[in-house]
Formats: sequence, structure tokens, C-alpha cells
Amino acid sequence: MAKFELKLPKMGESVAEATITSWLKEVGDTIEADEAVLEIATDKVDSEVPSEVDGVLVEKLFETDEVVQVGQTIAIIETEGEASAPKKEETQVEAEEGVDADVVSEINQTVEVAKDTAAPVISSGDRFYSPLVKNIAQKENISQEELDALPGTGKDGRVTKNDILGYLENRTDATPVKQQAVSASQKSEPVKETPKPAPIPSGDDEIIEMTRMGKLISHHMVQSVQTSAHVQSFIEADVTKIWNWRKKVKDSFAKREGENLTFTPIFMEAIAKALRDFPMMNISVQDDKIIKKKHINLGMAAALPDGNLIVPVIKDADQLNLVGMTKKVNDLANRSRLNQLKPDEIQGGTYTVTNVGTFGSVMGTPIINQPQVGILALGAIRKVPAVVETPEGDFIGIRYRMFLSHSYDHRVVNGALGGQFVQAVKNYLEAWDPNREI
Repeated sequence: MAKFELKLPKMGESVAEATITSWLKEVGDTIEADEAVLEIATDKVDSEVPSEVDGVLVEKLFETDEVVQVGQTIAIIETEGEASAPKKEETQVEAEEGVDADVVSEINQTVEVAKDTAAPVISSGDRFYSPLVKNIAQKENISQEELDALPGTGKDGRVTKNDILGYLENRTDATPVKQQAVSASQKSEPVKETPKPAPIPSGDDEIIEMTRMGKLISHHMVQSVQTSAHVQSFIEADVTKIWNWRKKVKDSFAKREGENLTFTPIFMEAIAKALRDFPMMNISVQDDKIIKKKHINLGMAAALPDGNLIVPVIKDADQLNLVGMTKKVNDLANRSRLNQLKPDEIQGGTYTVTNVGTFGSVMGTPIINQPQVGILALGAIRKVPAVVETPEGDFIGIRYRMFLSHSYDHRVVNGALGGQFVQAVKNYLEAWDPNREI
């Protein structure tokens, strides 16, 4: 019999770790190739990990709710075939003739310490480490113990890039941070951490634990507000032509294409055109550099059954016609609700759109989806009295109107660009051809 190591597969460029949410197989169960062994969750999407071989699950190396790094072995599967002879680790030293056994033992202990130091660090408990911090720690052989003891200056004591780089500059010897802290405590009183205030419920209150997805969303929202200087521009658009046109063609479109024609793909088409007109809205920020994106990939915020949101991405949205846009929007929205999105389908967005009008809101101030620099909220379409300008003069008429709320990063997008972009979206919507054929 041979043993196969099931490793956590790579799930996208920005995904470095995943949380095990449940095991679908138990030790002793027979597994077929491509059969799901466990379910995992990242900050992007939930997914399954299939087996690459036929065999029997003989060992689970992680438990439910534990965090696993990409490439780490998570289970051992026993397969048919000759078992290869176990190899001694290259780092293990054996006692040979003429070599003192105590010396060999000391070398092996040193090797084990070095292996522990070089092991990848993980986020645990209330201590969260960003992928950048973890990569620096692994590259510089900073152990989990050292990193856990390193004081952080970020929010809630989080270790930042500057914290770990500063530690490396002052790391003149191999003394771990924890030992340094002990030495310091011998000279002065230890500094007590300020405890977080615990909720004090009354007799009728209920304390609800946030879900894993809720915690991730909370973290991302706070991080975005702390990163970007959010400002907003609001503009009202008359979409009467679009309302009447859709009402006229939606039944024939559904019969011909087998798809419902909603307002979302129409709005997405206008936004993609505006991004093509204003490419400096289709950028991201990395440190002090601006990355101008070649592709226009529109993120589309979609509601999940549990009330959370996910943002599937329409790749190269400016290259799609209205039929293609409609099919893509409907497909991503449907599979979002069924939790069937693939990791690649929620990555690579360059600009995000959220429809707050779905819930009756006329406008909103959405939070930017990092590392993008803009997000547009679509308000509810309302039938209102409005001034209509004609060559014969102005008059009051019943019109369908909506607000567009544009949040953008004022570090790199000034008010002129932010306002011109959302005005371009308005102009595309109001210039709709009522005789358009699809």
C-alpha cells in the first residue's frame, strides 16, 4: 500500500489560506478520485476539495474551523500499490562511528528548532496576520512564537508591515521577542493589555455570534474605510426611455433568449462604456503606485440567502453586447444564490456596482471594494413629477428617475474625475435609443 498526501490546492492569486468548514469523509472511508473529501472557506468563496486518487482516508491532519495554508497537507489517503520505503529526512543526522552521540543529539535538536522557525505562520484566535506579514515572516524565518509576541500598532493590536520590518531592523541577535519581553519585565512592571469591553445584555437581550462570512465582511469594510479617503458624488438620471423600452421588448427577449431582461445589464453596459471613457477610474493603488488596468472587469454585488453579500466579476464587460451581458449577469446572480461560484469568478474586479434600489433605497454611500478606487450604487427607480424640457418649452410630466451614488478614493481620484464619470453614466442612460433592437 502507498500513501498519498492531499494538499490544499491553489485557489487564486490572492488566496493564501482557507478555513476547514466540514469534513465530508471520515477516517476509514473509501474515496474515489474527484470525490469531495472536505469543504473549505476563504475570504472569497466556499468550495470543496476533491481527492486526486482512489483510496481510503487514513488520517486527517486538521480539524474543523482550523486554518490551512495553500500547499499544506491536510489529509493522508492510502492507495493500492507498493509503498515506497520511508526516507530519512535530509535534515536528520545519525550517529556514526567516531561521532559523539551527544553532539548528534544537539545537532538534531538545532535542526528541529530551525524547522519550526521556518514553518509558515498562521492566523489564530484573535491574532490576524495579513498575507504580506506572513510572507515576510516565513522569508525571514520568524517563528509563530515570535510573531505572536510581536506588539502590533494596527487596529486591535494587529501586526502591520512596518511593525515586522521594524522588528527585523532591530533583530541583532537570535533572542525571540518573548524572551526580550521577559527580560524587560524584570526591570519594570508588565504592561497590562486593555481588555475589550464585553457586551452587557439585559434579561431580554440576545447575543448572536457573527458568522464566519460576517466577520470577514466586517474586517474588509473597516480595512477599506481606514485605507481609502471616501468621498461621494450624487446625480439623478431620467431612465424613462429605458423603462418604456424594456417594457416593450422584455417578453419577446425572454421567449427568444430564454433569459429575463432586467435593468442590471443595461446599467452595467453604460458603466462599462463610462469606464472606457475615463480609464483613470479603472485603476488600483499599491503603496505609492497607481496600477492602470487593461481590462474592465465589473464586480456585481449579489445578496446571499443568509443576508451577506458576494461580488462575482464580469470579465471584460466592455466587450459584451447586451444579450451577452444579460446572460452573464443572470448566470452569476443565480449561482451566487446557490453558492456555486468558482474562486476565479470573484477575483480580478476593477470596479464594483451595487444595487441598493433592490431594497427600496433611493441612494447610498457604498464602501469601496479594495484595492479598487470606485463603487457605484444604483438607487430605486421612482415614478415622480419632473420638469421636462422640450423645444416648445418646459412642462411638468411623470418620469422614471433614479439616483446614482458614486463613492471614490480621494487619494487618487479628485472631485472632477469622480463627478465626470458618474455624469457620463447618466448621459449614456438618458441617451438610450427607444428603437434599439437586440
